[in-house]
Amino acid sequence: MRTLYYILQKEFTQIFRNKSMLPVIFVMPLVQMLILVFAATNELRQVDLAIVDFDNSASSRKLTSEITGNPFFIVRQNLASTQDAEDLLMRNKIDLALVIPQNFDKDLTLSKKADVQILVDAINGMAAQLSLGYLSNVIGNYSQKILIKTGKPEPGLMKSIGIKSTYWFNPQLNFKYYMAPGILVVLITVIGMLLGGMNLVREKELGTIEQINVTPIQKWQFIAGKLLPFLAIGLFDLAFGLMIARLAFNIPIRGSMPLLFGMASIYLMLVLSLGLFISTISDTVQQATFVTFFMLIVFILMSGLFTPVESMPDWAQKLDYANPLYYFVKIMRSIILKGSNFTDIFNEFAALSVFAVSMFGMAIFRYRKTS
Repeated sequence: MRTLYYILQKEFTQIFRNKSMLPVIFVMPLVQMLILVFAATNELRQVDLAIVDFDNSASSRKLTSEITGNPFFIVRQNLASTQDAEDLLMRNKIDLALVIPQNFDKDLTLSKKADVQILVDAINGMAAQLSLGYLSNVIGNYSQKILIKTGKPEPGLMKSIGIKSTYWFNPQLNFKYYMAPGILVVLITVIGMLLGGMNLVREKELGTIEQINVTPIQKWQFIAGKLLPFLAIGLFDLAFGLMIARLAFNIPIRGSMPLLFGMASIYLMLVLSLGLFISTISDTVQQATFVTFFMLIVFILMSGLFTPVESMPDWAQKLDYANPLYYFVKIMRSIILKGSNFTDIFNEFAALSVFAVSMFGMAIFRYRKTS
């Protein structure tokens, strides 16, 4: 243990002497939490809309008034032709257009039925579905008002089931609550994989690792000495990020903090071991950085951080069983937002533990110590 103590002392001294390391440790959590939590959102707050009214009747103006009165829609222009609306869609000036045909009022009066056309920019499929759904709801509510006013609803149309929704864990549907735990996962993953791995491979480039290799230090002591300082730094950044999330976004932390930091320690051991393993098979910082960023991008995009894993193809969902971020994102959101206990996250804990022990063993095995 005394040997390990001296290795740790040497590593901490080396870390704090590196002036480029300190901004990464202290500034990165602040920047990621204050910028990415706002930027990484799927919320749709406002939609640019154009209206083409060929009827110009009392009914069409009333429908237009219903839409303009909704703060979700910003009516950019009232156009004279469908072609003008299509041109605006092509030039990305609007997100959707509503076309009210001639005889709209007449059809409502005589047959109680009229058609309208909605043109939607569907480059962003999710935004297109949401904006179309909101506009369809406004038009549907307007239709219900007409039926109630006339007193002659179609058979069965006015019958409905009342729904009372209760949103658990995030009653305000605040997307920041959902994203902040995931951004924290990305933060400590970068700290672990990138900084931990670069530390070892940099010693290869500088040649200082040869001085260590001729000492009687055992391989597990060397790997543990490289791992533990960044484990402490990762936990510090996690605590710093949680404080920012609490103060800046008022995110409720409902779960046990000891459980959260215990899970984070296992996860950090895994990603640090993975970073060290990459370093053992790399000869230069550039090579290690390329491999690390490639793996990080794949892990992050498939983790369920931005898109639900359930919406991915079956083969991608099966691949996620080997993705450590997938498990830890679930753990973070469950503990912070749901207040889950150890029993609730046992499967994720078991998977991370197996991966961590296996990857730590692989890093020790792959490290070649020569005398």
